[in-house]
Amino acid sequence: MSDYPQLPDRFPVIAVLGPTATGKTSVSIRLAKRLGGEVINLDSVQMYRGLDIGSAKPSTQERQGVVHHLIDIREPWEVMDATSFVRLAARAMELVISRGKVPVLVGGTGFYLRSLERGLSILPGTSPAIRNFVRKMIKEYGHEDVHRLLSSFDPQRAKAIHPRDTYRLSRALELFLSSSVPFDKLVREHDKQLCPSLEGRTMIKIGLMVERERLYRRIDERVDQMMRQGFLEEVTGLLSRGLSPGLKPLQSIGYRHIISYLQHEKEFSQAIWEMKRDTRRYAKRQLTWFRKEPGIRWFHAEKLLEARDIWKAVN
Repeated sequence: MSDYPQLPDRFPVIAVLGPTATGKTSVSIRLAKRLGGEVINLDSVQMYRGLDIGSAKPSTQERQGVVHHLIDIREPWEVMDATSFVRLAARAMELVISRGKVPVLVGGTGFYLRSLERGLSILPGTSPAIRNFVRKMIKEYGHEDVHRLLSSFDPQRAKAIHPRDTYRLSRALELFLSSSVPFDKLVREHDKQLCPSLEGRTMIKIGLMVERERLYRRIDERVDQMMRQGFLEEVTGLLSRGLSPGLKPLQSIGYRHIISYLQHEKEFSQAIWEMKRDTRRYAKRQLTWFRKEPGIRWFHAEKLLEARDIWKAVN
């Protein structure tokens, strides 16, 4: 039960946003308990079963007492993209609202939130022949060479894609080979929108920030904690199931670093150092993204987490 007196009929949707390691999970759960809400996950990796430690997925104990949506809804080999997310998240919001609850969105995948809030362009498909051609290129020449090829065609899109992100690298090159048009221009040309209804509700966007040096220390500490929790064993178990290291979720930060160690491409200490470095870089990119998004009200994460009444603290 919510302890919010006389919750309005059309209470706003809440979104808790910000870089990794800022405490979004704790804030979202406290808000959901305070308002009688349910949490809807915005983190792209937490949607995959078995990717628990590396995605900082909230534990069963943390989720106790609050319904969570869009966690563990895909196998690692199944497709999850922005279009799929928008459809699933829209349905989840409709379900939460139909029960008289408040949807509390939480995560650091900014593109998913933007797609949900504003809609997204439906890009054209590509032919099986082009898809097979690109896959063979990556297999024969390697990710780095194919990424350099994409950079020569579409440098702006290439900058936004990690060379080891097989899914996005393949998709970007397939689109260019199919259309000969840079990605940004293609998006502008295909302006059919997939826009879910927010039931006429507004969205309150709560951004969490931490002083940069403190955030970097927290990231380093989180990586060390993940290793103590058994992250190496988690990744080993995923590969032992026969999962390809090139699968999209296994190319995310953390997983690709441990895989590079397991495949004898990196020493263990080097893999861990690069995981920390790349997580810090990712946090910086997240912060840059969210600072460009309109309507986010920023709060110092640690002060917010110390507040006795977190809802009053953000109002």
